[in-house]
Amino acid sequence: MFKRTARNQEYNNKRISPSVIAITGAILTLTGGFFVSYNYIQTKKVYAYDYMANIFYESNESQKIASQIIEEEEGQEQEEIVEESDTYTDEYIGYLTIPKINLNKGFVDKRSKENDVEKNIMVIEGSTYPDVEKGNFIIAGHSGTGWKAFFNDLYQLSIGDEAYITYKGKKYTYKITNIYKQPKTGKIAIYRNYDKTTLTLVTCTNNDDTTQTIYIAELDNVESE
Repeated sequence: MFKRTARNQEYNNKRISPSVIAITGAILTLTGGFFVSYNYIQTKKVYAYDYMANIFYESNESQKIASQIIEEEEGQEQEEIVEESDTYTDEYIGYLTIPKINLNKGFVDKRSKENDVEKNIMVIEGSTYPDVEKGNFIIAGHSGTGWKAFFNDLYQLSIGDEAYITYKGKKYTYKITNIYKQPKTGKIAIYRNYDKTTLTLVTCTNNDDTTQTIYIAELDNVESE
């Protein structure tokens, strides 16, 4: 009898109480919920950075393909961009300046016939001008040799380098936050933060005919000229 009682007591000591089981279950449930929520948030962040653009560098095709530039984040309404005026000029409306590579080149209205990589740095149709909050100003240019290789020295840029856009009496300062390459397939994926106002520069990769390089820069400061 004494031995049975001792064994029962030992069993009771080893048995986990219901309250402990309940607390443990609650902790596991909360932990599981946290990881599910975390994975969902990470997935949405990936969507927010996946911004597709179609750019083709042949002069006869560039404008046609560029009209398909913007594909918004899944589930996000595309904002209609309204032009300020139906009239425009073929003269420069702003300048891109990158001190590190001594680049200072004007750009024209994206509707102008002079807005062509065979003539200038090209403002891609569908991108937004620098004064649009959280917009993306996209410029393409040639690399290589010849007078039209305006972006030939972009390969010297690094994360943190500055680029400036002067437009409508204001100076927009950007800092490069990402540089990456993609194959030349007629399309490029532009990975940017939708919560930031950005500048994107696109050109052929230095000494590589099979890829193009994309430079993402985020707005750091705006000041009057």
